[in-house]
Amino acid sequence: MSDNIYAAPQADLTQTSDNDNEAELATRWSRLWSSLIDSLTIMAVSIPTMYFTGGFDMISEGIQPSFAYNIAIAALSISVFFIINFKSLKTQGQTIGKKTLKIKIVDLEGNLPDFNTQILKRYATYFLPGQIPVAGQFFSLINILFIFGKKKRCIHDFVAGTNVIKS
Repeated sequence: MSDNIYAAPQADLTQTSDNDNEAELATRWSRLWSSLIDSLTIMAVSIPTMYFTGGFDMISEGIQPSFAYNIAIAALSISVFFIINFKSLKTQGQTIGKKTLKIKIVDLEGNLPDFNTQILKRYATYFLPGQIPVAGQFFSLINILFIFGKKKRCIHDFVAGTNVIKS
């Protein structure tokens, strides 16, 4: 310490953290684009299915498809999504979209999350509320807007205890 009482105060401004080796969180944009790529996977199933089952004909005639029809299309599409992504989610924490954007899902300790946690908590919170008319779409919007928080986590990340990081 200097004896000069008029000298500017000195402080060590370097930040140290207990988690210096912590993985870098995925960017919001990479998460958005990976989600859009995954949505294309789902649309590749749902659009042809709706076409061949007359769903578009009903809509063009002003007939609202039944709730059961909508659930069946959603269940089929989500099932195909998981069939396509099963191995990669289980072994690497990645869907096609996440693999393309070089990001992956990890638990809060940075490890690959338990597959059942991913399915039952993360993706159930992500997909199922959207099937509820009006309220589901509102929830889905709020879920997505959570990404703008400091931790860059959506509601489905908080529910499942996961993060999305750069791989």
